[in-house]
Amino acid sequence: MYNPYELKDTECLDTPCLIYYTDIIRENIQKVIQIAGSPDRLWPHIKTHKSLDLVKLQIQYGIRKFKAATISEAETAAAGGAEKVVLAYPLIGPAMKRYLDLAAAYPSTVFYAVGDDMDQLRRLSELSLKYGRPIKFLADVDMGMHRTGVSVSHLEDFCREASRMEGISFEGLHCYDGSHLKDFGKRDAEIAALDCEIAQVISRLEQAGIRCSTVIAGGSPSLPCHARHTDWYLSPGTLIVQDAGYCRSFPDIPCAPGAAVLSRVISHPDPDLFTIDLGYKGIAADPPGQRGYLAGFEDAEPVMQSEEHWVFRMKNGKDRPPIGACLFVIPTHICPTTALYPEILTAEHGAVTGCWNVTARNRKITY
Repeated sequence: MYNPYELKDTECLDTPCLIYYTDIIRENIQKVIQIAGSPDRLWPHIKTHKSLDLVKLQIQYGIRKFKAATISEAETAAAGGAEKVVLAYPLIGPAMKRYLDLAAAYPSTVFYAVGDDMDQLRRLSELSLKYGRPIKFLADVDMGMHRTGVSVSHLEDFCREASRMEGISFEGLHCYDGSHLKDFGKRDAEIAALDCEIAQVISRLEQAGIRCSTVIAGGSPSLPCHARHTDWYLSPGTLIVQDAGYCRSFPDIPCAPGAAVLSRVISHPDPDLFTIDLGYKGIAADPPGQRGYLAGFEDAEPVMQSEEHWVFRMKNGKDRPPIGACLFVIPTHICPTTALYPEILTAEHGAVTGCWNVTARNRKITY
């Protein structure tokens, strides 16, 4: 059976190691652009890959706006040539000054801060006036996750007050819903209702002369829904690389997993068991359930995993792979898996082609 993740000449590759299949990733980028209708409408998150090289690859396809969770990621996007970067995480403590310094260092990139707290915004205002650096600001909206964000019921008042803050240029809204409904019909209906609520707030604000010129919505699962119901910017993250978790949960989105962790069989501890050198220090330990799938060995079921070992059992009397065999494990969750590695091997058409640094793996690069 053909295995698209199989590589030639693996003898010199240490395991475990992370591999990105750039031919698959290029196809995913094109599919995401097709869903959005245009690369101009995309504002993808780089937290999945944290890679300067993958930022540059997306720019080749006309994607020039990026979202980040850390200042390190924001710096990576700017260094890659991003036209616009939103730091979609509340700026608290020293991060406020770091953000201002980063924005000053990349004057050709337009930066946006987000927030949901008026005291935080006042502090940003004070720093903006102190250093003479105006701050573009998006109100962070709680779309139902109750993680961060202003509730929709208080959003209009918050935006009105934010628009009057000195040193702060109120630009619009950051609307991450976090929807993980597997049924597309239910997911689409949920997103349509949320978008309608937000659109009503925007309409009232604009009637009051408060312009919402930038609205960034959604994540990967809700991408096709927001694309259908709005003309807002769309912010997928995982889909560019894609993993087994999203592929299995959201078959309506036609992106294929573009990453694998290369591992080797190190032991046959029992007649139907085999152990690989991929513990939870090498693959994300979330979400609950199976943490990865062995490409080409679908009859292998996980038995137990520890820091450096992962034990599987073969079902249905199938032969287990021999000791020393290379296996390609598709992570359930690629985002935290990538953060476990300092570099990514790239591959195309069955051969390793190069190496990318996980540029923003650490939380500080320069600023």
